[in-house]
Amino acid sequence: MSSATEIMIYVVDDDYAVRDSLRFLLESHGMSVRDFGSIGEFVAGYAPFPRACLILDLHLPVVGGLDFLASPAGRALEIPVIMVTGRSDDATRARAQELGAEAFLEKPVDDGALVHVIGAAIERRSSRANGRHR
Repeated sequence: MSSATEIMIYVVDDDYAVRDSLRFLLESHGMSVRDFGSIGEFVAGYAPFPRACLILDLHLPVVGGLDFLASPAGRALEIPVIMVTGRSDDATRARAQELGAEAFLEKPVDDGALVHVIGAAIERRSSRANGRHR
Protein backbone atom coordinates (compact mmCIF):
# COMPACT_ATOMS: atom_id res chain seq x y z
CA MET A 1 0.00 0.00 0.00
CA SER A 2 1.32 3.44 -0.89
CA SER A 3 0.60 6.84 0.52
CA ALA A 4 0.10 9.93 -1.62
CA THR A 5 3.41 11.34 -0.42
CA GLU A 6 5.50 8.41 -1.64
CA ILE A 7 7.45 8.95 -4.82
CA MET A 8 8.42 6.23 -7.28
CA ILE A 9 11.33 6.88 -9.59
CA TYR A 10 11.83 4.73 -12.67
CA VAL A 11 15.41 4.80 -13.95
CA VAL A 12 16.24 3.57 -17.46
CA ASP A 13 19.97 3.47 -18.19
CA ASP A 14 22.06 0.74 -19.80
CA ASP A 15 24.96 1.40 -17.39
CA TYR A 16 24.48 -0.63 -14.20
CA ALA A 17 26.84 1.64 -12.22
CA VAL A 18 24.73 4.69 -13.11
CA ARG A 19 21.50 2.90 -12.12
CA ASP A 20 23.06 1.74 -8.86
CA SER A 21 24.34 5.19 -7.91
CA LEU A 22 21.01 6.81 -8.77
CA ARG A 23 19.21 4.19 -6.70
CA PHE A 24 21.45 4.94 -3.71
CA LEU A 25 20.99 8.72 -4.08
CA LEU A 26 17.23 8.64 -4.54
CA GLU A 27 16.55 6.08 -1.83
CA SER A 28 18.64 8.21 0.56
CA HIS A 29 16.08 10.98 -0.16
CA GLY A 30 13.17 8.70 0.72
CA MET A 31 12.13 7.81 -2.83
CA SER A 32 11.38 4.33 -4.11
CA VAL A 33 13.32 3.25 -7.20
CA ARG A 34 12.76 0.69 -9.94
CA ASP A 35 15.57 0.50 -12.45
CA PHE A 36 15.78 -0.97 -15.93
CA GLY A 37 18.62 -1.55 -18.38
CA SER A 38 16.57 -0.88 -21.51
CA ILE A 39 13.33 0.57 -22.82
CA GLY A 40 12.04 -2.97 -23.40
CA GLU A 41 12.59 -3.87 -19.74
CA PHE A 42 10.90 -0.64 -18.65
CA VAL A 43 7.84 -1.15 -20.86
CA ALA A 44 7.50 -4.75 -19.64
CA GLY A 45 7.91 -3.82 -15.95
CA TYR A 46 6.23 -0.42 -15.72
CA ALA A 47 3.35 -0.16 -13.27
CA PRO A 48 1.67 3.26 -12.83
CA PHE A 49 2.23 4.99 -9.51
CA PRO A 50 0.41 8.18 -8.36
CA ARG A 51 3.55 10.26 -7.77
CA ALA A 52 6.27 9.10 -10.11
CA CYS A 53 8.98 10.24 -12.48
CA LEU A 54 11.08 8.61 -15.19
CA ILE A 55 14.81 9.29 -15.42
CA LEU A 56 15.63 8.30 -18.99
CA ASP A 57 19.06 7.98 -20.58
CA LEU A 58 19.25 9.52 -24.03
CA HIS A 59 21.65 6.97 -25.53
CA LEU A 60 20.36 3.41 -25.09
CA PRO A 61 20.87 0.34 -27.24
CA VAL A 62 18.02 -0.74 -29.54
CA VAL A 63 15.55 2.05 -28.64
CA GLY A 64 17.01 5.37 -27.50
CA GLY A 65 15.39 7.82 -25.12
CA LEU A 66 14.14 10.22 -27.82
CA ASP A 67 12.80 7.35 -29.93
CA PHE A 68 10.87 6.09 -26.91
CA LEU A 69 9.38 9.52 -26.16
CA ALA A 70 8.25 9.79 -29.80
CA SER A 71 6.65 6.32 -29.76
CA PRO A 72 3.01 5.63 -28.87
CA ALA A 73 4.11 4.12 -25.53
CA GLY A 74 6.22 7.16 -24.72
CA ARG A 75 3.50 9.62 -25.69
CA ALA A 76 0.99 7.72 -23.52
CA LEU A 77 3.23 7.94 -20.45
CA GLU A 78 1.58 10.17 -17.86
CA ILE A 79 4.57 10.80 -15.61
CA PRO A 80 7.25 13.46 -15.98
CA VAL A 81 10.41 12.48 -17.81
CA ILE A 82 13.89 13.75 -17.01
CA MET A 83 16.38 13.04 -19.78
CA VAL A 84 20.02 12.45 -18.85
CA THR A 85 22.98 12.08 -21.15
CA GLY A 86 26.73 12.18 -21.31
CA ARG A 87 26.66 13.87 -24.73
CA SER A 88 24.15 16.32 -26.12
CA ASP A 89 23.66 19.36 -28.27
CA ASP A 90 21.10 22.13 -28.51
CA ALA A 91 19.06 20.36 -31.20
CA THR A 92 18.79 17.21 -29.08
CA ARG A 93 17.81 19.24 -26.02
CA ALA A 94 15.12 21.05 -28.05
CA ARG A 95 13.79 17.78 -29.46
CA ALA A 96 13.54 16.29 -25.96
CA GLN A 97 11.51 19.30 -24.83
CA GLU A 98 9.25 19.03 -27.91
CA LEU A 99 8.59 15.41 -26.97
CA GLY A 100 7.60 16.41 -23.44
CA ALA A 101 10.74 15.96 -21.33
CA GLU A 102 10.43 18.10 -18.20
CA ALA A 103 14.20 18.49 -17.86
CA PHE A 104 17.42 17.60 -19.64
CA LEU A 105 20.52 17.03 -17.52
CA GLU A 106 24.12 16.26 -18.46
CA LYS A 107 26.06 13.42 -16.83
CA PRO A 108 27.59 13.39 -14.38
CA VAL A 109 24.36 14.70 -12.92
CA ASP A 110 24.62 16.98 -9.89
CA ASP A 111 22.86 15.13 -7.05
CA GLY A 112 21.17 18.21 -5.58
CA ALA A 113 20.01 19.44 -8.97
CA LEU A 114 18.52 16.05 -9.82
CA VAL A 115 16.59 15.78 -6.56
CA HIS A 116 15.30 19.34 -7.02
CA VAL A 117 14.27 18.73 -10.65
CA ILE A 118 12.43 15.52 -9.70
CA GLY A 119 10.44 17.30 -6.99
CA ALA A 120 9.60 20.23 -9.26
CA ALA A 121 8.58 17.98 -12.16
CA ILE A 122 6.29 15.85 -10.01
CA GLU A 123 4.73 18.95 -8.45
CA ARG A 124 4.12 20.53 -11.89
CA ARG A 125 2.53 17.31 -13.14
CA SER A 126 0.34 17.05 -10.01
CA SER A 127 -0.76 20.67 -10.40
CA ARG A 128 -1.71 20.10 -14.04
CA ALA A 129 -3.59 16.91 -13.16
CA ASN A 130 -5.54 18.78 -10.48
CA GLY A 131 -6.43 21.61 -12.86
CA ARG A 132 -4.08 24.16 -11.30
CA HIS A 133 -2.00 25.72 -14.02
CA ARG A 134 1.03 27.98 -13.65
